[in-house]
Amino acid sequence: MATMAQSISRSAIGLGLFAVITGGTIALTQAVTKERIAEQAARAEAAALFEIIPESAHNNDMLNDTISLPDAAVLNSGETPSAWVARQQSDLVGFIIPVTATDGYSGDINLLVGITPSGELLGVRVTGHHETPGLGDRIDTGKSDWVYQFNGHSLANTPGKQWNVKKNGGEFDQFTGATITPRAVVKAVHKTLVYVREHQAEIRQSLGLPLDRGNRKQRSAVASHLPEPEH
Repeated sequence: MATMAQSISRSAIGLGLFAVITGGTIALTQAVTKERIAEQAARAEAAALFEIIPESAHNNDMLNDTISLPDAAVLNSGETPSAWVARQQSDLVGFIIPVTATDGYSGDINLLVGITPSGELLGVRVTGHHETPGLGDRIDTGKSDWVYQFNGHSLANTPGKQWNVKKNGGEFDQFTGATITPRAVVKAVHKTLVYVREHQAEIRQSLGLPLDRGNRKQRSAVASHLPEPEH
């Protein structure tokens, strides 16, 4: 009986150790995988930032030069989102704001929106989505040049009703067989520009700019560093 009891005890201990080791291995694998995913996302985000404002167009550390965005719940990009700031010497080149369109066809669409001090769009990039392959995923620069059409638009040169897809009487192209996705992106970009206008004083103060100052030459300076979209 003692021998049988000892055998059962050893088996139980062995199974317990196996469970602990297996559980630890799984937890470690999950942690490493999560870290790698986070690193890949950070690299992709950095690449998108430098597509909007190339490194040759500024000389500050844009990835670490950030400002907090006030009352930013409308952007749907986290509790305390920050904007990345690009500077050339003492001049502000522009800033990039994260925003999420919550009304995509297949869920959230994460965007980066670059804006000049005078309120013109430097560029828009999509950093995450679950839109339909072959249809809605054409918002990616690797699929089409659709997103480049935002460059240079502003609230001043594009009336409010024009911030929609052409099917709905707006300025911007939609995709054949996919209207919801591009419409959601257009709406989010417009919402970002409106947000900046409504919080102009706080944002300009955070950027170190007087309220009535805007460097309208900066967009052309940045544009000279931007590659032409592929067709």
